Amino acid sequence: MDYSASRNQIGSYIIQAQEEEIKRISLELHEGVGQNLFSILTGLKLVESGIHEEQYKNYLHEMTQLIEKTMQEIRLLSVELYPPALITLGLLPAIKSYIKVYTSTFGILVGLSSTGEEKHIPEQYSIAVFRVCQEALANIAKYADTSNVKMDLSWSNSELKITIFDFGKGFQKEDLEKNPYALGIATMKERMLLTGGQCEISSKIGEGTSIEISLPI
Repeated sequence: MDYSASRNQIGSYIIQAQEEEIKRISLELHEGVGQNLFSILTGLKLVESGIHEEQYKNYLHEMTQLIEKTMQEIRLLSVELYPPALITLGLLPAIKSYIKVYTSTFGILVGLSSTGEEKHIPEQYSIAVFRVCQEALANIAKYADTSNVKMDLSWSNSELKITIFDFGKGFQKEDLEKNPYALGIATMKERMLLTGGQCEISSKIGEGTSIEISLPI
């Protein structure tokens, strides 16, 4: 086995191991921590209904509201870590589900379009593409200074192409090494290379950044 093939195999193993760990944490948050909080919430509401002193009743009500808010945050974190829709429904529904959470979190509107018939993608590749899109959107929220993103998926019989354009402030390619965006871009490219696909980024100051992802299917 040559050096490049060995490097790719090790990289693929590391990413797969990371994804298994992320999946385990997501399930534990949803089914373990989330269920325990629900049991505590149910118990507190029962106690609250039997208390007549106003002071203690108000205190318990504040506690139940705090637990409800924490449960909602854990649900969102669980979906962000490992969206159930990715496995049960496919890549496109998972991206739509993530965009809803993304827009409600960052206030950035994402115009999503999809042309062609969605094809089945093996789980490992589907996760890789989802993570690259997730990283791209996260970087836009951090660095692009924009409130609008356009995302297009194009399905053919042999390839999936995804273009993400952010209408943001952009950057110069020669400044990329100094840009905190650089590590995220390198990770995105590495993930796509391990699937046999590609991830290309182009950007102009004041005109926004375009990310083009391609995956053979």
